[in-house]
Amino acid sequence: MSLDRRKMMTLGAGSAALAMAGGAVAAEPASATGHHGVPDDAALARSLPGGFRSHHARVNGVRLHYVAGGSGAPLFLLPGWPQTWWSYRKVMPVLARRFRVIAVDLRGQGSSEKPQGGYDKKTMARDIRELVRALGYERVNIAGHDIGSKVAFSFAANHGDATRKVAMLDALHPDESFYELPLIPRPGAGFNLWWYAFNQVQGLPEELIRGRSRHLIDWFFANSLSDQSLVSDFDRNVYARVYDTPDGIRAANGWYRAFAQDIADIKTYPKITAPLLGLASEVSYAQFRQTLPALATDVRVVKLDRTVHYLQEEAPDRVAGAFTEFFA
Repeated sequence: MSLDRRKMMTLGAGSAALAMAGGAVAAEPASATGHHGVPDDAALARSLPGGFRSHHARVNGVRLHYVAGGSGAPLFLLPGWPQTWWSYRKVMPVLARRFRVIAVDLRGQGSSEKPQGGYDKKTMARDIRELVRALGYERVNIAGHDIGSKVAFSFAANHGDATRKVAMLDALHPDESFYELPLIPRPGAGFNLWWYAFNQVQGLPEELIRGRSRHLIDWFFANSLSDQSLVSDFDRNVYARVYDTPDGIRAANGWYRAFAQDIADIKTYPKITAPLLGLASEVSYAQFRQTLPALATDVRVVKLDRTVHYLQEEAPDRVAGAFTEFFA
């Protein structure tokens, strides 16, 4: 299936499934068991093969949480919304055989600190640059999904001296085209990126979502996941736990509220010279092919068939294989 760029922007993540189904899918009700019994990050990290452990570091004025394991060249993994470092759980053990894997909760995410500001991707990339330095590395491989993809791009653009190679998963950095996103899609065209606008509203999301984030998470997986069994009830509760508080919601929404600054910033960036891999779903592939060559000098774009958005959970073997080959 092919989608032109405008249709892709209108539909957003999950549009491949929706275009075929003719509209948004109703989310399954949140589990009656709740999510308060989810293990902490230390226990989750220890549950993964590869010697993974949970850590914190204060860098660039913010306390970041990260999980590290394996050995070899450093590979930083940045997650997206509404998830945490746990979104890479299926690929981390495989990658740990070849790399020192560092999965980071971004500023405002998971167990990282949630300050009042600094959610533009340039500042968030500086967070990661300072973490790289604090861990004793000079040049690293870096990959990001969704919001993390935007930060990974900004890292490579602003810290080329510290970037060996960079991979972007199913999301591009904000640019002027974001201002053209339609509010109302044409009939039969799926759903729009309503959360881009909703997350920029001040105060209201915190009131509506706190204690109910599992409903939001279920909706996104219902509409942006090729197979619902790929993200379990347990996994969803891991994510919901950290987005259930007003601070968790406010901080994550800060990533979207900073889009105007991100759009201004990308206009000042030089072309990325580090090798860049774009891993795209069926939905985003055409846009990746069109956009990335103008932003970097050494670009490879790969389409992962039968995926919608959550690539590392939908196709972990293919993501791990692509990373192993690309970052070798």
